[in-house]
Amino acid sequence: MGKRRCVPPLEPKLAAGCCGVKKPKLSGSGTHSHGNQSTTVPGSSSGPLQNHQHVDGSSGRENVSDLTLGPGNSPITRMNPASGALSPLPRPNGTANTAKNLVVTAEMCCYCFDVLYCHLYGFPQPRLPRFTNDPYPLFVTWKTGRDKRLRGCIGTFSAMNLHSGLREYTLTSALKDSRFPPLTREELPKLFCSVSLLTNFEDASDYLDWEVGVHGIRIEFINEKGVKRTATYLPEVAKEQDWDQIQTIDSLLRKGGFKAPITSEFRKTIKLTRYRSEKVTISYAEYIASRQHCFQNGTLHAPPLYNHYS
Repeated sequence: MGKRRCVPPLEPKLAAGCCGVKKPKLSGSGTHSHGNQSTTVPGSSSGPLQNHQHVDGSSGRENVSDLTLGPGNSPITRMNPASGALSPLPRPNGTANTAKNLVVTAEMCCYCFDVLYCHLYGFPQPRLPRFTNDPYPLFVTWKTGRDKRLRGCIGTFSAMNLHSGLREYTLTSALKDSRFPPLTREELPKLFCSVSLLTNFEDASDYLDWEVGVHGIRIEFINEKGVKRTATYLPEVAKEQDWDQIQTIDSLLRKGGFKAPITSEFRKTIKLTRYRSEKVTISYAEYIASRQHCFQNGTLHAPPLYNHYS
């Protein structure tokens, strides 16, 4: 059974998105993989922080620090009813509200669209949103087209206040994911935005102590050069890629820069942290519709120059 804890104290560092780019068929040795983050842990022999690049290329931003958890299965902090957060918009990705009071809302994705739109058109940044500004580790993901191809995914394991964190990683994931060119105005109508808030970090008892489709995983290992490396996938990646646990682990090892043959004995040396996430996704069309509805009913501060929205 996993032991609940904080992510171990590490100095801030950078890393990249944790979403799969393609669906390669992985062998047991996991010699192919796409789209994750990898970092050099401070204190390793490689010196300053580096972002490993392999096959598609993978780099971006992640700041890793202590993540303090609440008691039991609660996330780091709960929604503050006095914070003035908007009521969640209908969940377009088919997830229904349950007894659990989810912190993530579609309004967070709308805010990410606000930030990106204003940046691309050179408008002043939008007013601060009304949803909670509590601190969470977070990721912002952009996908495009009917097949929802990955277009950018970068986040942080540091617990950041949501207003500044979403604003920062909206632009970082849209413009600075080295696997892709920066997003453009012309791509906006085809975009989907996802916000993931990470919670419930636990030490796993071994590299198989996690469940595909339920847990995100972050592995730490020593590569063939004696350098400590890390890599992570968000909870949905393994399921979307149709990978089993071994294939997912081997994919992360390859993306983390491990080039030697992967053996069962080496997998046993991996230190694995599992976590969960709350996620919501909306399309650009749903974003525009929600903004028009809120503006007409006076329930939301419209972004600057809202009348320029198409």
